Amino acid sequence: MSTPQATPGRGGTNLVLATLFFGVFALGCAELLVVGLLEPIAADLGVSIPAAGALVTSYALGLAIGGPILTALTIRLDRRAVLAGALVLFAVANLAPVLIADYALFVVARGVDGAAQGLFVAVAFGVGTSIAPPERAGRAISVIISGVAVSAALGLPLGTAIGQTLGWRGSFTAIIVLSVIVLIATLALVPAVPGSGSGSSGQARYALAPRVLAVLGLNLVVFTSLYAALTYIVPFLRDVTGVPAAMVSVYLFVYGLATAVGSFSGGWFADRNAARTLVVGTTGMAAALLMLHLVGGNPVLVALTMLLWGLFAFVMVPSLQLRVVSLAGPGGELAQSLPASAINIGVALGPIAGGIALSSSASAPVITGLAIALVGIAASVATGYLKPPPATTTAPTVQSTRR
Repeated sequence: MSTPQATPGRGGTNLVLATLFFGVFALGCAELLVVGLLEPIAADLGVSIPAAGALVTSYALGLAIGGPILTALTIRLDRRAVLAGALVLFAVANLAPVLIADYALFVVARGVDGAAQGLFVAVAFGVGTSIAPPERAGRAISVIISGVAVSAALGLPLGTAIGQTLGWRGSFTAIIVLSVIVLIATLALVPAVPGSGSGSSGQARYALAPRVLAVLGLNLVVFTSLYAALTYIVPFLRDVTGVPAAMVSVYLFVYGLATAVGSFSGGWFADRNAARTLVVGTTGMAAALLMLHLVGGNPVLVALTMLLWGLFAFVMVPSLQLRVVSLAGPGGELAQSLPASAINIGVALGPIAGGIALSSSASAPVITGLAIALVGIAASVATGYLKPPPATTTAPTVQSTRR
């Protein structure tokens, strides 16, 4: 990755990382917003709730497919300009459903939203690691990726509350305002960072090398396991644990808080040894799912287990990102966008696997997640032996980080 034209000092670096965190948070809120507003959106647009659910699918597909495509197309451009362009595209795509009541347009706009988020996050990782010292690359990634975890913990309930007060369009208007604030901060605080001189074709053979694809496969397995169980955790809490409906949100908040803590702390572990962190994380996930199955009838132990589950799952995220970029070597800039795609495929596959299992019992999705997590342990051990390509002058900054 190219070195910025002007590397900010420690305080400046923190401001840049805070800006990128806030940007990822704003975009993450938009990703989850529809989940809490499906019913009013469906009623307003005159479609069924399952049809409104396509708005979630469209966003995920836009992020998984459109994000890498836009990253490849803009790889030679200045990184700050690309961040600003992604935010403008994101704001316009969110404005469309606010102004025009058309379901088909809304679905398309959500796909554009997802692609803009994928582009922003990929470039944010590149900028964050380029301005941070090599030995702190994992921590820079953790600050940025924590925006997603915090948006999951806070964005959904806040967006839903705004939607209930001002209508669902009010929530989308709030997202637009947030994106404009991030745009101003980006232009004011993020330094100019030159794009890649090699272009996407020169990076592709490194970004799509078998060693990189192997870790992307681990990304997919980890999040398939997570969402196989998490998607159906409410029936588990209700039918197995006996948690009253009013208390379910408390358990989900505990889990959300744990994911945020895991994301923030995961950067430190990534900088120490990313490969080992993945082995420990996948093992911890499997242990938490096993414990969840064994103590499912005890509300206190279930709460503690969900805390550990969230910590182990998200402490791996910075290491998953860092390993992909490191193993891509000179293709690291293009590879920045690929973990999000792999994760979203896992997010799509997990509910399918868990849903099939749910037909037998409320605890079956947890067992399914456990089985997939065991595959993740084996994959993390195997990928731990993979090494980056020999260092070159075009390799990304994080290449020199210890693994």
